[in-house]
Amino acid sequence: MDDYSFAMRTQGLKRSFIREILKVTEEPDVISFAGGLPNPTLFPVKEFSAAAARVLAAEGERVLQYSTTEGFPPLRELIAKRYRERKGLQVDASQILITNGSQQGLDLLGKIFIDPGDSVLLERPAYLGAIQAFALYEPEFRTVPLEEDGPDLDRMEEELGDGKKSPKLFYAVPNFQNPSGISYSREKRAAVARLLKGSGAVTVEDDPYGELRFIGEELPTLAGMLGERAVLLGSFSKIVAPGIRLGWICAPAQVMERLVTAKQGSDLHSNYFSQRVLYQYLSDNDLDAHIRRIRAAYGAQRDAMVKMLELHCPPEVSWTRPEGGMFLWLTLPGRLDAMELFDRAIKERVAFVPGAPFYVDGGGSTTLRLNFSNSDLARIETGIIRLSKAIKELLAGA
Repeated sequence: MDDYSFAMRTQGLKRSFIREILKVTEEPDVISFAGGLPNPTLFPVKEFSAAAARVLAAEGERVLQYSTTEGFPPLRELIAKRYRERKGLQVDASQILITNGSQQGLDLLGKIFIDPGDSVLLERPAYLGAIQAFALYEPEFRTVPLEEDGPDLDRMEEELGDGKKSPKLFYAVPNFQNPSGISYSREKRAAVARLLKGSGAVTVEDDPYGELRFIGEELPTLAGMLGERAVLLGSFSKIVAPGIRLGWICAPAQVMERLVTAKQGSDLHSNYFSQRVLYQYLSDNDLDAHIRRIRAAYGAQRDAMVKMLELHCPPEVSWTRPEGGMFLWLTLPGRLDAMELFDRAIKERVAFVPGAPFYVDGGGSTTLRLNFSNSDLARIETGIIRLSKAIKELLAGA
């Protein structure tokens, strides 16, 4: 059979490294810190069941019908209201588009903004899902390294300044970044906003973890400082449940018009039944109380992982200490390779994500990501002991 004539833009596409790793971790005796998964014991199963029953009983025929592209208006208003009350952003429902998770939001933004050869500025390391979503539109990726409190400002000024093709987009996860767990400090946020105001870049601020802070104070959004030159992404995956596949884009009117048209060509609208059940759940229950429960659990799991690393991991290894979110980021001594460690760790029945896939310009071979949310205290203790044993063995043979 002749080869198919696939579009050129698909030639360099690769499957998600993380999704492929998860196949290796399906055996029940493997302790996995690999997937970026919420903890299923915290999903509001009974409450969601009750909400679904109420919606079907009251409006079954209507909620199983097609709907509008933008999404269920009361749900959009609820999201806008939380932005106004929690973030001080002057947002109304017309600026909210419901998406199939924030991942679809990234794809739609790529569709409306990125032409082949356009420059897109990413954090280094960067969220793998964003790399995958944007790569399909054939940009030139450039990067700005992350320091402990946010981007390297000198490097960012250089990337945004004259003498180079100005980036079309800057993609950022300022709160508890995936993969590093790093958050931008208040000072860095202000400085980054000043640099972006002097550029032509549109900022895509992805905030799936922002409500999962368990240490420190709430910090302002980049979008609040940048106004019309910023787009915000959010998700119910981390604060309710990922299986409903509902997120959103918050964007200025001119951007929203293009997004709605692009979404119509993609899937007409996000799952309307899920939207209605979610809204019913949010109306009948205290979302903030549910989030406080998640924060308490994840905070304890984060503390347990840090403590076990301090007790068992060799001193040559360093790691981040996130104030929220779902991830820690480890850096090995320069002579070690995370992929080699992965193979050794699997033999010890523990898994993680090597860091290299989060870099678009090479590097990351000595780094790895650990997820602490999808576990419990006992598995964290056992898993870190196993991982530390693998690291010590690798060090001894280096």
